[in-house]
Amino acid sequence: MSKRIHNINRLVLAVAMMLSGLLHLSAQGNRTFEGKVFNSEFSMWLEMDFYGEGVKVPAQEIFGQVPGYFATRRDGRKWIVTDAKIDGEKAYLTVINDYGSEDFTAVLYYKADGTYQLERKSGSTMKVVENRKWVKIPKTIVFTRKGMDK
Repeated sequence: MSKRIHNINRLVLAVAMMLSGLLHLSAQGNRTFEGKVFNSEFSMWLEMDFYGEGVKVPAQEIFGQVPGYFATRRDGRKWIVTDAKIDGEKAYLTVINDYGSEDFTAVLYYKADGTYQLERKSGSTMKVVENRKWVKIPKTIVFTRKGMDK
């Protein structure tokens, strides 16, 4: 009888470990505010990890780990997310340019269709250089997980 109880205990432990592993994988796969999202119209992307691990800004590692950054294909400047607070399907952001001279607050909404909508709430207008001219990014801009065409 004791051997039977021992086998049952082992089976229960094995099932518990499998369920724990599946729950962990499921939680990792559901990190809405992690990874890259793109906007093809402005050749822009947002790389983000708002869960605390952070990302490094390419060619600007002096900033260390940050929650994220906005970049464009044609402009080496970055807009850096300095603070991100997740509240359900939205993230509240504080963003500065890489010189620290301009900043804004915004909300990044995750939509039911899988897109992300960035809405600037206050502060500076995000600008990028395209063909040697400043281009203002609209107050509201949509990002998708699908990458940009080269």
